[in-house]
Amino acid sequence: MPVTAETKTQPVQGRRKEVVGEVLANRMQKTIVVQVTRKKSHPFYGRVVARNKKFYAHDEKNEFSVGDLVWIEERRPLSKLKRWEVIQGEKKKKVG
Repeated sequence: MPVTAETKTQPVQGRRKEVVGEVLANRMQKTIVVQVTRKKSHPFYGRVVARNKKFYAHDEKNEFSVGDLVWIEERRPLSKLKRWEVIQGEKKKKVG
């Protein structure tokens, strides 16, 4: 069977990573700091351990403030630290 353009398989690009986190800071222009908490069971003791990591994410409209819940997605580097972009979010509920 001859190898043609139709029979060659094209490399499939992977999906971009998506994570959910809470906005810690929004003092920069079009940038927010998002804290993502991942919970994992300890391999020996079995206790659930929470690990926190901060990501710098691009917020084009400056619409999110501290305490909001946001979904961020990996993308090409925009600056030295910024490699994530906000895809959606929920505003923090006001009490009172």
